[in-house]
Amino acid sequence: MNNSKPIAIIKTGSTYPQISNHYGDFEDWITQGLGVAAPVWVINVPAGDAMPEASELAGVVITGSHAMVTDQAEWMTGLIHWLYRVIHHQPALPVLGLCFGHQLLAQTLGGEVADNPMGIEVGTVALRLTPAGHQDALLSAMENHPWAQVVHKQSVLTPPPGAAVLASNVHDACQAFRYGDRVWGVQFHPEFSADVMRAYLQALSGDSLTQQQVDTYLQDVRECEDASSILAGFARLILPQVA
Repeated sequence: MNNSKPIAIIKTGSTYPQISNHYGDFEDWITQGLGVAAPVWVINVPAGDAMPEASELAGVVITGSHAMVTDQAEWMTGLIHWLYRVIHHQPALPVLGLCFGHQLLAQTLGGEVADNPMGIEVGTVALRLTPAGHQDALLSAMENHPWAQVVHKQSVLTPPPGAAVLASNVHDACQAFRYGDRVWGVQFHPEFSADVMRAYLQALSGDSLTQQQVDTYLQDVRECEDASSILAGFARLILPQVA
């Protein structure tokens, strides 16, 4: 019997049906990226799943979502309270937030999240690591190829007090941060493959993007192996807890 503690994937939303029908959903891509034998526990918060005790977990990954942090939905408020308790009462528990999860962590820790004044950022984009990012246990994996997949309208405009900003670019001054030693937020999507990114661009055509914009962004889409390796790096950090 496997007595390992699970890695909790906190599901805060789903991808578009036309994408999930072909490629799966956020939790599937994250599980694949973690690449560990430890059990994974998917907790669908908007659907009403109960939150676990932090002591039952080896680590936490918070997914992206098509919801906005500024919506302040009731399930978000409950999740923020849970995250605050986890981070402050279980400081050794590794936590990683992706896109919406990054923003929700920032909100939880006293940062500011709102619409980015420059509008939507989407596609494969270049990032700049800060000095702290070059030394970081997770983000340093990207230092030679700092490209990542993004799709977001809101951003962390002000990082949490005491957080170290790890990456930025011209569109977003806080593409990644670390709070303490075990809590990370990344605005980008390490779980996205190039095919998923292309599918997102097509899904946004006629909504947030014109077809001409889509065609332009598609030209730059590429695999981002170094960014994707962040998930496996996160899993390695917690292997002693899940072994």
